[in-house]
Amino acid sequence: MPFSALGLLPPLQRAAADQGFAAPTEIQVQAIPALLAGSDVWLSAPTGSGKSAAYILPLLQRLAAAPRPPGRICRALILVPTRELAGQVGETCRRLGRYLQPALKTLVVYGGISINPQQQALAAGADILVATPGRLLDLVDQRALDLAATSALVLDEADRLLALGFAAELNRIRALLPAARQSVLCSATFPPEVDAFARGVLRHPQRIAVAATPASAPEIVHRAFETDAPRRTQLLRNLFLLENWGQALVFVATKYATEHVADKLRRAGLAADALHGELSQGARFAALADFKAGKTQLLVATDVAARGLDVAGLPAVVNYDLPRSPADYTHRVGRTGRAGRAGIAVSFVSADTHAHFRLIEKRQGLSIPREQLAGFEPEHLETSPAATPATPGGGIKGRRPNKKDKLRAAAAKSAAAGSPPPA
Repeated sequence: MPFSALGLLPPLQRAAADQGFAAPTEIQVQAIPALLAGSDVWLSAPTGSGKSAAYILPLLQRLAAAPRPPGRICRALILVPTRELAGQVGETCRRLGRYLQPALKTLVVYGGISINPQQQALAAGADILVATPGRLLDLVDQRALDLAATSALVLDEADRLLALGFAAELNRIRALLPAARQSVLCSATFPPEVDAFARGVLRHPQRIAVAATPASAPEIVHRAFETDAPRRTQLLRNLFLLENWGQALVFVATKYATEHVADKLRRAGLAADALHGELSQGARFAALADFKAGKTQLLVATDVAARGLDVAGLPAVVNYDLPRSPADYTHRVGRTGRAGRAGIAVSFVSADTHAHFRLIEKRQGLSIPREQLAGFEPEHLETSPAATPATPGGGIKGRRPNKKDKLRAAAAKSAAAGSPPPA
């Protein structure tokens, strides 16, 4: 089905083609007509399915139909959980609306930088405002923005917004918006706690849920390597070089770990950088820009990079630390295997994370064979029957005994010979 069949304007069809959309995805086929008709919509679809374009294209078309009134207003508000996602959504709005005449004005605002330039940019208003909740309320409190004329609200990554503790801010923003508006909630996952909030935001919504299918699911190879926790950095370096990934996004649990692991990788001769929420905005953008430009081989990040980060052709994602929530596994590994390209998702499993990884497998409907790289076999992990040593190309050999296996074998041999086991 072509985009023209969905009722989109020719300039939007042309811009979609520029972005590589040869034909609309399943979520776009279902969502675009509903949003063009003015319905509230609840979107749920896998990572990489085209959700952003599914709501941005009809939003642009509806805004293009009427001029922007004067004043410090925004006609459409898109709320996102992170600065990185705000920048990416704003850029998508600009690219998809590039051929519209007259041009629509998109502004992006977030915290961590001076509020003064943002206040100045809003003096003449905006058609689309992409914002993080805290900075949006700062602008409202400074009387730099009036939400009374906002006709559309989008909550992108709504589950993440709530998980990060933005519920109070979202409720305050909702009270500032007109009751007569179009609202959209979208995310790759919708845990039960989002339901109550959605009922308060959406009016008789169309629920559009697209599940991953073998044909549409990203082509991601899932692998799991057993090793002891202190040896993960060296294992990561060896895998990176042996597998010839070129680049990898590495997820860790804390901001301290991003700096610590990145420093160890740099000392091991690799171009590595850290990304976490405590960095200045300039440092965060510089780290992302270098990674996207290929200057950085390994970007070590917290879950701030698990949503919205789009690096063209990213070969591999590594769960150095496993995600706390099994649902976050989806978002992390979804950074690879995008736009029809294959990707690799590697997880490191140690003694204290073995049970948690089994839970992740169960929740994700996966069964991932355990592998071991020669020289990095775990000393403190009961090896799973599926665990097998890995070869550089990703092939699997027959299982080799680890240190515990060798000690047990020696003890059994000594017992059979009637002599005491080795100390």
